[in-house]
Amino acid sequence: MEGLFSKDNQLITIVIIGVMLLLLMAISLLLFFFFSRKKIVEKELEKKTLEISHQKEMIQSIIVTQEEERKRIAQDLHDDISSKLNVINLNANLLKDGELSKEEYIIVNDSILDATDKTLESARKIAHNLLPPILDKFGLKDAIEELADSFNNSRKITINYIINYKNKQLSSQSELHLFRIVQELINNSVRHGKAKNSTITITSIGTKIHFYYKDDGVGFNLKNALLKKGIGMKNIESRVALLRGKYSIKTSENKGFEININT
Repeated sequence: MEGLFSKDNQLITIVIIGVMLLLLMAISLLLFFFFSRKKIVEKELEKKTLEISHQKEMIQSIIVTQEEERKRIAQDLHDDISSKLNVINLNANLLKDGELSKEEYIIVNDSILDATDKTLESARKIAHNLLPPILDKFGLKDAIEELADSFNNSRKITINYIINYKNKQLSSQSELHLFRIVQELINNSVRHGKAKNSTITITSIGTKIHFYYKDDGVGFNLKNALLKKGIGMKNIESRVALLRGKYSIKTSENKGFEININT
């Protein structure tokens, strides 16, 4: 009998140990899943935080870009319009006084006409910068071609372009954003990059656009540029964001500049 009790006790002990091991395994699995899930949640929160932070940066960049454009327009109005209107006003008052000789009258009258012509030209220039007429009337393809040809004719830079885009594939606002990006890139190539040649390639499939731009300018240190973005780069970045696109840049000192944009 004692041997039988001993065997029963051993069996009970083995069962208890087995149950405890199963419980430990279950607890271990539960803890593993808990901490794994916790890490996943933390990573998702971190990703969301980064996305929100990036969105805030984009919004701030858009605001900065808009403010810079407003300042530029205000400066143009002040320098090109207000000063010329003052000249017209002064000369008109001279005519009003009526104390001018015939020769003086002709000179003042010619001065008013000249200032008026220049004011109208300045007004057209400002309106063109706000919304190029060719973009509104004929679409993105013609607007970019005209822009490139105007730089080619100035001989500041030679621009080759291949544009496979049917008008109205994008909204008017999106076309304007892409046009402004092209403007900014060409201006950067001429002013900062000292480039002699550049290439523009646009291909489209439905509402999806692939845009490629390259120049042979001096380039720049990309890491430094990403740490301290100028107004031009922020302008491009904010417009790409408004297009709901992504971009990548390839450049280095004395190696030119390339950018790919996909929407």
